[in-house]
Amino acid sequence: MNIAIIATSPRKNSNSLRFSKYLQKVLKTSGFENSTIVDFHHFDIPSVGRGMVQKDDLSLFQAELIGAWEKADLVFFVSPEYNWTVNGDLLNALHQLGSKDFVHLFNNKVFALAGVSNGRGGKIPCLELTTVINKIINFTNQYSVISPRIYESHETAKNLDEHADSTGNHIYESTVKAFVDYALVIANRWVK
Repeated sequence: MNIAIIATSPRKNSNSLRFSKYLQKVLKTSGFENSTIVDFHHFDIPSVGRGMVQKDDLSLFQAELIGAWEKADLVFFVSPEYNWTVNGDLLNALHQLGSKDFVHLFNNKVFALAGVSNGRGGKIPCLELTTVINKIINFTNQYSVISPRIYESHETAKNLDEHADSTGNHIYESTVKAFVDYALVIANRWVK
C-alpha cells in the first residue's frame, strides 16, 4: 500500500510537518515503509480566480504533491487549525485539484484527516475538510472514502520534540497509533 502524508501548513518546520513526521514513524512501526511526506512550506498553487494548475506545466511543488497523491492508496491530510478553521492553502489546493484534469486524485483513495494545534484544537478543520472532500467525491462521481476517525493533535509542540519524537505522553502516543491503525484497516478494506 502506498501512503501520502500531506503537511498542509505553509510555515517552515511547522507543527503540521512535525506531526506528519511522527505519523510516518508510527506507520513504519506498523510495517508500512512506503509513505511520502509532502510539505506545504513550498506551496505555490495559484489562488482560485488568479490562475490554474496546468497539468502539462507543473511546478516542482505541484509535481511533488500530485505525484505523491496519485500513487497513494491512503492519503493523510494534516491541517493546522487557523482561527478555528481549516488552512486556506489546503482549501485552495482542493478547489484547484478538484477539476477535470485532476479529478483522478479523488478516485479509489482513502483519506484520513488530522488537525494540528499548538493548544487545544484540530477538530474543526477535519470536519470542514470532510465536507469539502466528500462534496468533490460526490459531485465528480468518484469512488473514495474518508476514514471516520479523525485526529486532534493537541499541544503538538509539547507532545513531539523538534525531531518528531514523542516526549513521553502515553495517551498521545496511543491515540495517534489508534488513529493510524483505524485508517489502515479502512484502507485495507477499500484497496482490496
